Amino acid sequence: MVGPFIFFDHMGPAVFAPGQGLDVRPHPHINLATVTYLFSGSIFHRDHLGSAQLIEPGAINWMTAGSGIVHSERSAPEVRKSGGPLHGIQLWVALPKEHEEIAPSFTHHPAASIPDFEENGSRVRLLVGEAFGRLSPERGHSDLIYLEARIPGGRTLKIPSGKRDLAAYIVGGAALVNGAHIQATSMAIGHPGGDLEITAAEDSHIMVFGGSPFPEQRLIWWNFVARTRERIEEAQTQWREGRFPKIPGDEAEFIPLPDDPLPANPKGTIL
Repeated sequence: MVGPFIFFDHMGPAVFAPGQGLDVRPHPHINLATVTYLFSGSIFHRDHLGSAQLIEPGAINWMTAGSGIVHSERSAPEVRKSGGPLHGIQLWVALPKEHEEIAPSFTHHPAASIPDFEENGSRVRLLVGEAFGRLSPERGHSDLIYLEARIPGGRTLKIPSGKRDLAAYIVGGAALVNGAHIQATSMAIGHPGGDLEITAAEDSHIMVFGGSPFPEQRLIWWNFVARTRERIEEAQTQWREGRFPKIPGDEAEFIPLPDDPLPANPKGTIL
């Protein structure tokens, strides 16, 4: 984990032919939040709460699973008809102990609401949390930071940690991160509580994320995050027996529970 961040997915870049599209069928989550951010294309989000939101580039979409949520991610019909690109990042954030079982929710922050500013010659968008004396409209449920930076070649961006754990992911380009050469589609994780200094070797597109770590371990299995094995087993049983709620407008399909067993004696994080 990097602070509360427990899962990282770089989607694409991909281009769908006409008639093709994304189809992530209904599936459940517990005790985490997902944060979805697109560079190009779109995703239509639905969940059992009745949320129906077209996710587009530049917007932040924060879904709190809490005690349990079911959602799907698909291409909208008009996008599927014409085809087109899809490129973005989805992160999963473990919830702190006191918020693990809160009511599920979904929040959409339009692109225009995200702080967008220049910092030492770099373009920065503060997606979640607090940094450089600014606040994102999405604060999350614990102390964290998530930002997008476009750094011109030769420029340096310094990110103070505030004693948080930090990581940098190179979407495109190449950079020195605390002196280490990092290429595109690679990640650099800083020392616990240490600042990050990023010098772009060429024009680079970089995501920075992190936060204060939790005192307790977190386990992850499939789409479930929890502090205990028993909570994951409970969610497994609920999904297997069809006791999670259905998504209005997307009730016909679902992703079955995997056959992979939960390890008998998990230590630390289960991957």
